[in-house]
Amino acid sequence: MARKTTAARPETSLTRRKAALGTLTNEIGVYALCDLDGDPIYVGQSEDGIRSRVQRHLTSARSDIIANRQVDVWEVAYVKAFTVTNVSDIGPLEAMLFSAFDATKTLMNGSILRYSGDLPDPLPLPSQMVQVLTDDEIKVRLDPSLRLPRQVEHIGRLIDHILSVKDTAQLRRSLSAHFERLNAYRHAFLEQGAPVVRKPGQLDESG
Repeated sequence: MARKTTAARPETSLTRRKAALGTLTNEIGVYALCDLDGDPIYVGQSEDGIRSRVQRHLTSARSDIIANRQVDVWEVAYVKAFTVTNVSDIGPLEAMLFSAFDATKTLMNGSILRYSGDLPDPLPLPSQMVQVLTDDEIKVRLDPSLRLPRQVEHIGRLIDHILSVKDTAQLRRSLSAHFERLNAYRHAFLEQGAPVVRKPGQLDESG
């Protein structure tokens, strides 16, 4: 009797993400998780390899920022790596990047990092940037009709976590950051579906 043949299982977002992260450097340094727009949402450091640390965030449950609902993995589309040679350079670089990125859009870090001195202009460029979603996935997820309800759901999960598991100043700060983004997605959603308003007496161009 002939054996049944089965179609290959379709590649999932998770398997693609794992493959992409496999190309990320494992040198020491600082990394930034970036959203669908390419904007940093979280800055972290690793003294034992950037790749292994980021993989824990994006492909496993062994990550405080994911377990605490600070970051929604669905939004992460890019990872920027800033490598260093000496461990002593990691802390100052992390504080510098945090201060610069957070001033533009509130980050979701567990603690606020202070950089002493003036921020350089321009900022150091990343040694590497890895895209962890396909172009098509990013295009779909950027649709405000998907992005807005996803953000609403995530805020609900974060509030529930604060109320029932852990309530800290850091998590409340992350909540504020999520509401900032929610407001931006709300504007995009409303603009996307805005009806055409015609002046009294204006003819329809299709008529």
